[in-house]
Order: sequence, then structure tokens, then C-alpha cells
Amino acid sequence: MILSQAIWRGLAALALTALLGGCNEARNPGYQGWVEADMIFVSPDEYGRVTKLNVREGDEVKPGDQLFSVDDDLQQANLNQSKATLVNAQQSYDRASSLAKTGAGTQAALDAAVSALRVAQAQVVTSETRLARRIGYAPIAGTVQQIYFRVGETVGAQRPVLSIMPPGNMKVRFYIPEADLPKLAIGEEVRVSCDNCSADLTARIYFLSTTAEYTPPVIYSLDERNKLVYLVQARPSRPDALRVGQPISVFLRPKTPVADKR
Repeated sequence: MILSQAIWRGLAALALTALLGGCNEARNPGYQGWVEADMIFVSPDEYGRVTKLNVREGDEVKPGDQLFSVDDDLQQANLNQSKATLVNAQQSYDRASSLAKTGAGTQAALDAAVSALRVAQAQVVTSETRLARRIGYAPIAGTVQQIYFRVGETVGAQRPVLSIMPPGNMKVRFYIPEADLPKLAIGEEVRVSCDNCSADLTARIYFLSTTAEYTPPVIYSLDERNKLVYLVQARPSRPDALRVGQPISVFLRPKTPVADKR
């Protein structure tokens, strides 16, 4: 009877320990944050009407892939004009050069013809570049995140037609209170948790803000709210497992105890 009571007391103690452990885990929601990404925006140099879209949102692209085209009527006309100017400049140079060889022309006239020819050649190169840039190419590998202008719509100069999200540009952003600053360091690995995500997600800290901020309105602490917090950013080890805008919780990894050398 005494042994049975001892067993029951032991089981009750274990159950109470497990319950307290669960309560402690529930009271530790980690640092609240979200997922962001530094997008690459692709835009034409000059305004125009989108004539072709070669990709859709969610498509994977490689560097050099053609993404879109913008109407090039004005740029083609400018190139034709530059080529006509180059032909005239070449003829003027040929005449000035022939006259200079026979002594009938002056050195000043030849120099002016040479200068005009060089300017005309440069204008042709500029016009060809403007024409070539009516086609948008992928500058980096990634996923087409969003398309802002469709075929038939007019896009302004240097306004992005679409955005690309490179996997390496994914980042986890969260805030920590001032008291927890000594717990974190650049290069330290943290555990990332989110709804229905894998349990082994981690991220490595690459940025610790040196400027305090007031608690952002999107961050809600379950137990208490700190007036001043510091921004922390980390690169996830598996960016493909996260989505932009996804809320996450960040937990510090336990420190390895230092062995006593005595």
C-alpha cells in the first residue's frame, strides 16, 4: 500500500512537471515578426505602352530571359534620323579629307568634319541603345512576384513593369526589447516557427539595429509590451519554405554551457 502511494506520488510529480513545462512553453511565444524580401524591380528607361508580356506571376526566370516589350516607334524613328545624320557627316568628312589632301581645303574645315562625324557616330550608338532597352530582360534569377502593367497599358519612365524575388533576398524581420540585446549577435542562428511550417526552420542574423524604435503596431506581445525595441534581420536557411508577409515567431537557441576546467 505504501509502495503504491509512492508510485502515485511520483506519477503526479511527473505530470505536474510536464504541465508546468507546457505552460512555460505556452507563455514563451518568442519574438514576433514577419517575412519580407528585397524585390528587384524591372522597368523601361522611357515611357511607353507595353506590347508584350513573356512571363506570368510565379514564373521562374534566369538572367537574360526576356520579360516584356514596350512599343519602340519613337526610338526606331530616332535611330533612323541618327543614321541619316551619320551618312551626311560621313560625306562631309570625305569631302573635307579630299580637299585637305589636295591643299584646297583648310585644316579647320577638316577638324570640324571629323568632330561632326564622331558626334553622329555617338548618336547612332545612343539611339541603338535606346531601341534595345525597349525590351526588358531579367537581371537576376528568381520568381516573378508581381506584374504592375499589362499589355496595352502605358508605363511611365523608370516605373517598374514587374518585380522579381531572388531566393537570397528573403529575410526575417523581428523586434527585440532592449534587455535582450546581449542575447543576440551577428552571425547567430535562431529558430523560426510559423503556422503549419516545418519544425527545423532556422535563420542567421545579419543585421542588428543600433537605433531604438517604438513598438510597431503590427507586433503584439502576449504578456507585456516593451516601449522601445530594436530591429533584427536574419536570412532563412530555407527561403523556399516561407512566404512574403507571413507572420513568424523567432526563438533563441540555448547557449552551450562552458565546461568547468577545474
